[in-house]
Amino acid sequence: MKAEQVTGPVTWHGEGPFWDRVGGRMLVVDMLAGAVVDLASLERPERYDVGSPVAAVIRRRAAGGFVVATEHGFSLFDEHFSLERRLPDVLDDPRIRLNEGGCDPHGRFYCGAMAYDVSPGAASLYRLDPDGSVSIALTDVTISNGLQWSRDGTLAYYIDTPTRRVDVFDVDSVDGSFHNRRAFAAFGDEVDGAPDGMTIDAEGGLWVAFWGGGALRRLDADGNVTAVVEVPGVTHTSAAAFGGPDLDTLYITSSRQHLADDAEPQAGSVFAVRPGVRGSVLPDYAG
Repeated sequence: MKAEQVTGPVTWHGEGPFWDRVGGRMLVVDMLAGAVVDLASLERPERYDVGSPVAAVIRRRAAGGFVVATEHGFSLFDEHFSLERRLPDVLDDPRIRLNEGGCDPHGRFYCGAMAYDVSPGAASLYRLDPDGSVSIALTDVTISNGLQWSRDGTLAYYIDTPTRRVDVFDVDSVDGSFHNRRAFAAFGDEVDGAPDGMTIDAEGGLWVAFWGGGALRRLDADGNVTAVVEVPGVTHTSAAAFGGPDLDTLYITSSRQHLADDAEPQAGSVFAVRPGVRGSVLPDYAG
């Protein structure tokens, strides 16, 4: 399959696509620019400055509005991305920032981190519970990226990009803790790029974006590649999410990070493809 460009270069470092069912729109983050980009109009995207580098945006189920993972912690915003409350920072080291995350079926928001200089093992994966408390779910992380759960919530799939793997954990349904880590799929040097962001379809297939590879790959329940989506004109495909009223369109973000100024003029655009399978309805934050 081949994706089509559906926006201009609306981000410098596009990440974190999120289908807002309430608003009927795709949201993406321009991570290092500190903006949430609203793609309700693909021709005229609207940008919301959140005052900090931004890692992920998720809708709040109970109170409305959104929870946003910023550079060093979590903040609560209303429907129009006006700040309601900034929670206490979870990171006190300016060399480390939050990077990517998502919610489990119980509405707990997990977001991983990375060091700006990509120091191995310097970061962690954090869990924001619905009551606003934060704990560490995983340590010894380098570049925390894709994170998804099986439909029943008993398994968590996770990407720490330099490992070139998708790993899987058993999940404790009571406290959301991760156990028994093992490799689910590994990618050798024959595969261009390294696994980055990840989403899941209604059949349990994982769609993995490959940073430096200009493509997505779908993994079935056994970790085998069953489909490839080429993303023309860009190298850094960063993340993906299903969207549209029927969740039948797969949106893909891209980035200009580490590119020369005159390279890849399409980088930073959002791409889309209809892969013939619908996405899974992803949980919102329960707080």
